[in-house]
Amino acid sequence: MLDIRDLQVRYSGIQALRGVSLTVNDGEVVALIGPNGAGKSTLVNAVSGIVPAASGNILLDRVELTSMKPWDISGLGVLQVPEGRQVFPELTVLENLQLGLTALRGRHSETKLDDVYDLFPILRERSAQFAGSLSGGQQQMLAIGRALMGMPKVLLLDEPSLGLAPVVISQVFAALRTLKSRGMTILLIEQNAHLALELSDRAYILDQGRIVQSGASKELAKDDAVVSHYLGVMADA
Repeated sequence: MLDIRDLQVRYSGIQALRGVSLTVNDGEVVALIGPNGAGKSTLVNAVSGIVPAASGNILLDRVELTSMKPWDISGLGVLQVPEGRQVFPELTVLENLQLGLTALRGRHSETKLDDVYDLFPILRERSAQFAGSLSGGQQQMLAIGRALMGMPKVLLLDEPSLGLAPVVISQVFAALRTLKSRGMTILLIEQNAHLALELSDRAYILDQGRIVQSGASKELAKDDAVVSHYLGVMADA
């Protein structure tokens, strides 16, 4: 579904990604983990077209994305839930969800408003409330719901647990497990490596702009080197 080949990204002369290659197959959840500053958010922003690639290829179903504008990429079904949620605070919950429909660009959506409300019941209760008055956890649910309204072929999740209380993290990841059971294709960026490996099928470890290890998530979670270098550091993140 998503094929990234030798991707390189530079910021003001600093190389953030150094030849990253990874794949996400149809219906698969793939996690990208690594320390702060490794380039994880840069990668998803490059996939979304928010930051330009210096070289390399990003393909969705063999369609090259690297020269496309962000709105054209989202129109193909590559939809991102950004770090920090970035909901529209002066619009209601319902209006934020309706904005997600703009990504369809003529594509048919099987996701209905009630489907999002069933996944996140609190959004139904707060549908007329301004998004800026929601808690951080509720805003995260809204950001995910907004992306789902656009019927993603690939859902890019950037740090969905960031800044949330443990009970809310459990609710968000329960919803992600539901999406996984429905066959949604997900690329997950997550600082909490334990959660990421528990949810995902496969994982890549990114460090200093390079993929340093990859494999089945269950195997990486048992790898002593991975545990000592990455999971231990991020266990309390």
